[in-house]
Amino acid sequence: MTAATRAAARPDRDPASTAAGAFAAFAPYLVISAVHLALLAAELGTAARISKLLLMPALALAVLLYLRGRRGGTGPAPLLLIAGIAFSWGGDAPLSVPGEGWFLVGLGSFLIAHLCYLALFARGGLGVRRPRVWALVYPLWLVALMAIMWPNLGGLVVPVLAYGIVLCAMAAVGSGLNASIAWGGAFFVASDSLLAIGRFVPAYEFGLHDEAVMATYLVAQGLIAWGAVRIMTRADAVAAPAPQAAAG
Repeated sequence: MTAATRAAARPDRDPASTAAGAFAAFAPYLVISAVHLALLAAELGTAARISKLLLMPALALAVLLYLRGRRGGTGPAPLLLIAGIAFSWGGDAPLSVPGEGWFLVGLGSFLIAHLCYLALFARGGLGVRRPRVWALVYPLWLVALMAIMWPNLGGLVVPVLAYGIVLCAMAAVGSGLNASIAWGGAFFVASDSLLAIGRFVPAYEFGLHDEAVMATYLVAQGLIAWGAVRIMTRADAVAAPAPQAAAG
């Protein structure tokens, strides 16, 4: 085997493909997430709102750094993942502002984000697999949650129900992929459920509500992004020529 053939046969040696490279790519997101949660716990509202706007850009940067220079970094899958993160960012700020109008803006942006994730999981090149049987808990949970919130939803019944259906569909379809995406979908449902209960169930009280909503949200987004890029890069590795394929 010639030196050139051996070089072509080796797995991708880009630093982002190593554990250290992966950590470096996602480190800014992890650090900003920790800072944001600390600011929330310290009740530093203005600083927390500013740090919140940095979270999704940091996650998008992590995805781009991890996929840089790899064939897995092109095609519909990375675009759908980045789009999902971008629309999530578009929903972060409006949901922090009081008022029904801003709530609908944030809800709509996140609905589009989940449609992007749903397209990514179902037809975005990650491999179509059947949802796990346990994912049946999502529609059952949606029915229960809507029943709890119904008396206080008013004119928001239709948009909240539509959002819940798309969210649960995203989580259910994601359950058929790797463990990171499956857990990411579950954490997203948990986060949005806490957010909805806090808004539409007056009797609900939990001192660490904001921290719990954001912690589960950040875990969800990070796991979905990590699981997706791992599938993309693993598919790239499968497409690479095997060492024994070239003789010489």
